[in-house]
Amino acid sequence: MKIFDAVCKITHFIKVFSLILSSILLLAACSGLKTNPIEKPQEPLSVITGGPSGIKLFEDTGKGESGVSTPVNALLWRAALDIASLVPLDDVDTFGGSIITEWHQSINDPDQRLKLTIFVQGLELRSDAIKVQAYTQKKSGNDWIDRGRDEALARKLEDLILTRARELRATSVSETTQ
Repeated sequence: MKIFDAVCKITHFIKVFSLILSSILLLAACSGLKTNPIEKPQEPLSVITGGPSGIKLFEDTGKGESGVSTPVNALLWRAALDIASLVPLDDVDTFGGSIITEWHQSINDPDQRLKLTIFVQGLELRSDAIKVQAYTQKKSGNDWIDRGRDEALARKLEDLILTRARELRATSVSETTQ
């Protein structure tokens, strides 16, 4: 029985030793390979916050076609920035077409504050290419109570943005014809 136990131990030792040796040889064989680390593409950064600003919706195909610089209508984008700049901006994502403002208290009504989220959603100057969400809060003591969305204000702001975009288009057309 002692001889059988000794043979089992030796056999086990040989198996473990051969497994370790083969692993070392496999690793040594791979050490001569030259590998290049994969470079992570740089994310677009927000101009306002300096943080990641979303994803690029249109990529250059590399087939001689030029990529689209902004995936949204430039006139709507500029008009939305003009209107939103009346309130402090929190995040501006040119690639995603979104503008988010900080909470803003009016001097006329210090017990109410407003936050805007503006989405420019298309390449054409159309009314369905702009979406505004206006969130309001009311002050109660030291706390702010959510009042939800103000749909009427959101529609007015959408109309203002569209009007401003049309003004910008008219200005650019008159400059090019002179």
